[in-house]
Amino acid sequence: MGVALDSSVDDVDWEEARRDLAEDDFDNGRSPAALARSFAQSQRVVFAREGTDRRVIGMARLLSDGVCNAYLLDVWTHSAYRHRGIGASMVRHLVSEVPGQHVGLQTEGAIGFYSSLGFRPQPEFMSRISGRWLENEANR
Repeated sequence: MGVALDSSVDDVDWEEARRDLAEDDFDNGRSPAALARSFAQSQRVVFAREGTDRRVIGMARLLSDGVCNAYLLDVWTHSAYRHRGIGASMVRHLVSEVPGQHVGLQTEGAIGFYSSLGFRPQPEFMSRISGRWLENEANR
């Protein structure tokens, strides 16, 4: 059985997903419950799954106002499955779900990957944290 994409958050093993993210140095400190909530509350999500057990080997999510702006987040493919087009397929899938919208993202080390998918650098991006990072009700 090959890799399949879907958008169901219902049967994701979030404990396993968090462990896989941590092993790939892609963990930003969210608990499994907070990770699940991040995906459940996003406008669009996609998961790459493999095998009969439908193990999650990739995931991505998109926030959108439904009109003109969307933000791509948490794009991850398990290190053992990289360079097979899985990440690109997930990004293309999410972008196709928001026609006519400006899709932004923030990345440190994947500029070439996103450039290959048509993303272009923007002159500036600014951000700040409200309070202390991940100190909120979702992560307790």
